[in-house]
Amino acid sequence: MIIRKEQRDDIERITEITIAAFRHHPISNQTEHFIVNALRRSGALTISLVAEEKGIIAGHIAFSPLSLSDGSENWYGLGPISVDPEYQMKGIGKALVGEGIAELEKIGAKGCALVGDPDFYRRFGFKNYPELVYEGIPQEVFLVLPLAGKVAKGTVLFDKAFLAAS
Repeated sequence: MIIRKEQRDDIERITEITIAAFRHHPISNQTEHFIVNALRRSGALTISLVAEEKGIIAGHIAFSPLSLSDGSENWYGLGPISVDPEYQMKGIGKALVGEGIAELEKIGAKGCALVGDPDFYRRFGFKNYPELVYEGIPQEVFLVLPLAGKVAKGTVLFDKAFLAAS
């Protein structure tokens, strides 16, 4: 498996993977591909990585800046992350998250937040911090990974592109 930065020729395949990955997801409105495209159009897609398996793009992960009510800077949101259903359960998602976190550290990110399955993301050090909230989302699925020691406090806002999921 190769993990690399997104290239222009990858965009159509990223959209296909994202649609397929969320097609039967129980809490999805099937708008995640709109989010990725809106982040890309607005220039907010800070990190966009693909996983290639034998020359075929099998997964994608996106990171974009967050706004925090306490004024903390250099925090990012993880998501969406998508793995083609034919390639799921083969470590692709795990590899994308690991490489994505490494890329965040390279750019000096202070932390990362996401909405997701606690059982999956705990292995990377994500956990719930009650002092940081994402309004309207159950606290148990809002997870945070501090990368510079200090956890931000208050309310987090993801990029306006995430309104495409509403």
